[in-house]
Amino acid sequence: MAGNPYFEQQRALLINDVAASLENVLQNINKLNRSLEGVIAVGNEFSQVEGLWSQFENVMAKAPEQQDGTAETKEGAAEDEKKCS
Repeated sequence: MAGNPYFEQQRALLINDVAASLENVLQNINKLNRSLEGVIAVGNEFSQVEGLWSQFENVMAKAPEQQDGTAETKEGAAEDEKKCS
């Protein structure tokens, strides 16, 4: 049973077109993957800098708390001296 030659020809053309489109999609996905790998590599280069800024932020956050505590202690000592005089 021989099929319709026109149908067979059109089907072959469509199959080739789909195969070419899938190849194009695969190439574009590979390009996207390489771009994402590049972005991740650049981001990883900043991890040490981020760590330093994080430590700096933690130190600066602790410094006002410690200063507030010492300021209250000094004020309390000054008031005690006034009471004693």
